[in-house]
Amino acid sequence: MASISALTEELDSVTNELHAVDIQIQELTERQQELLQKKSALTKKIKQCLENSEAGASKECDSSPAAWNKEDFPWSAKVKDVLQNVFKLQKFRPLQLETINVTMAGEEIFLVMPTGGGKSLCYQLPALCSDGFTLVICPLISLMEDQLMVLKQLGISATMLNASSSKEHVKWVHAEMVNKNSTLKLIYVTPEKIAKSKMFMSRLEKAYEARRFTRIAVDEVHCCSQWGHDFRPDYKALGILKRQFPNTSLIGLTATATNHVLKDAQKILCVEKCFTFTASFNRPNLYYEVRQKPSNTEDFIEDIVKLINGRYKGKSGIIYCFSQKDSEQVTISLQKLGIHAGTYHANMEPEDKTKVHTRWSANELQVVVATVAFGMGIDKPDVRFVIHHSMSKSMENYYQESGRAGRDDMRADCILYYGFGDIFRVSSMVVMENVGQQKLYEMVSYCQNISKCRRVLIAQHFDEVWNSEACNKMCDNCCKDVSFEKKNVTVYCRDLIKILKQAEELNEKLTPLKLMDSWMGKGPAKLRVAGVAVPTLPREDLEKMIAHFLLQQYLKEDYSFTAYATISYLKVGPKANLLNSEAHVISMQVKKPTQSSFKAESSETCSERVDKMRGEKNSGNFQNSANMFQQPGSKNPRGKKRKLDDANDA
Repeated sequence: MASISALTEELDSVTNELHAVDIQIQELTERQQELLQKKSALTKKIKQCLENSEAGASKECDSSPAAWNKEDFPWSAKVKDVLQNVFKLQKFRPLQLETINVTMAGEEIFLVMPTGGGKSLCYQLPALCSDGFTLVICPLISLMEDQLMVLKQLGISATMLNASSSKEHVKWVHAEMVNKNSTLKLIYVTPEKIAKSKMFMSRLEKAYEARRFTRIAVDEVHCCSQWGHDFRPDYKALGILKRQFPNTSLIGLTATATNHVLKDAQKILCVEKCFTFTASFNRPNLYYEVRQKPSNTEDFIEDIVKLINGRYKGKSGIIYCFSQKDSEQVTISLQKLGIHAGTYHANMEPEDKTKVHTRWSANELQVVVATVAFGMGIDKPDVRFVIHHSMSKSMENYYQESGRAGRDDMRADCILYYGFGDIFRVSSMVVMENVGQQKLYEMVSYCQNISKCRRVLIAQHFDEVWNSEACNKMCDNCCKDVSFEKKNVTVYCRDLIKILKQAEELNEKLTPLKLMDSWMGKGPAKLRVAGVAVPTLPREDLEKMIAHFLLQQYLKEDYSFTAYATISYLKVGPKANLLNSEAHVISMQVKKPTQSSFKAESSETCSERVDKMRGEKNSGNFQNSANMFQQPGSKNPRGKKRKLDDANDA
């Protein structure tokens, strides 16, 4: 009997060791993926350098930014004078001088620079230092209006043409384009103007013949490529500009574009040889944070109002919403609670959009509640916060939208509220887009990650190598004073697979909500499975698990299209068959249980970054919230504690 006991003990030891090895294998696999990403990024950079050197063997030394970081060009004195006396700036930001020198030399260039890095100066300043005018192609009216407001304040002659321009204004612009004595330096148009207005193209030809048409600036150049995250079909027509006007120089600008997208854009724009300068993605003054989205709308609005009236009292900000309806409802809720807020979305009348934009720029409105229509190029320097009411559809979009904050290089917050239901709202919207679901899942992975530096996660996406220590505790994950461990969640995944398989046999489709209800012992009895125990963890933890299994491909989404909507369902995923092996383990990172469920010292570590009022609210109210999520008859006291830990983190 003693020997059986000893053998059982040894078997337990071996089993535990095997489990530890499984966890190590998973960690090593994750590390392997990271290293492969870094290898790929470095390989791309080496390939790009080789291509650049081959593309211009005669200009081998000229292709690097360092060769253009000089102030001894014929135009250098004028450039410095305009910088200081017109734009009221004392020095250039990284890569601005280099880019300006390249375009002043008449060369083609693509500039990849983070939102807020100062891209617009790279074509606005050369426009003032060159003869004639620069044609600026922008995808959004809001972008043009924003830049024109700033240029007007600086006394720079600039204008725009769009569908709502009066006949008198169009006539005046057309006359100025060929007037040799004109002071008009920048003309802003949408790509549709180039694609659809023969009259405007005719005017450009006359201006070109008169040597008045000097430069083409294509803002948000990633929109050219269908591989880009904001593909615009009319951008494909812009190739006509370099074909018709070969002696104009072209500058393409974007905050987010991979090498593949830039090469595609180069072909579409008919640019043969082109410099490419890429600035680091990092904005050191921005603090990135992901918060758990309260399921109750009133609680959510209360959370946002406490932030605006507390940490951001009297400070300017943007709240991005998923839909036009969301933006209108949030605006009304904020206004009722005394916040000076205005709505901005694509279906508003142009004059109403302009009014909101202008009032916000003048600080008459504290907050703009907007869809992504209020986006690219917004250049208000003192935006102290960008709050995402729902997550963006891709990392590129999130990076651009959050980048509206802190353009004055002072500290600003980028707070993203992450809710389980939003995954499927956004997913049903992007299902028809090229790699739309893949981009969304990258965003979900960013939100789900509770331990890695946010900057490391952003860098990996943009093919950059980043050291988390350089974050300087400017993200929620780097601020945490929390330990993590890998939890075996295999049994939960097996239970979900059983529920989905039974539903399939019954010819039933399960939405994420129906799957969750069945798992928690709610909803129709026929959708529940005998032998599947009701989990004792908080609903929030169960939602994180379903998202984890979806990202890991144990589950997958399927869609049904009706006349009015696209509905997302969950089904058994391609990796589910791995669970046929009893040895297969699925691990998920969770916070280690601590002696104290609320760690005051961790909030003190980043006192400027963490809202103390919210911490006080959590410590008082989350006890009840945790009890509410606890399943009846549960004997697991750790569910409550874990909810408290998550609240501190949210």
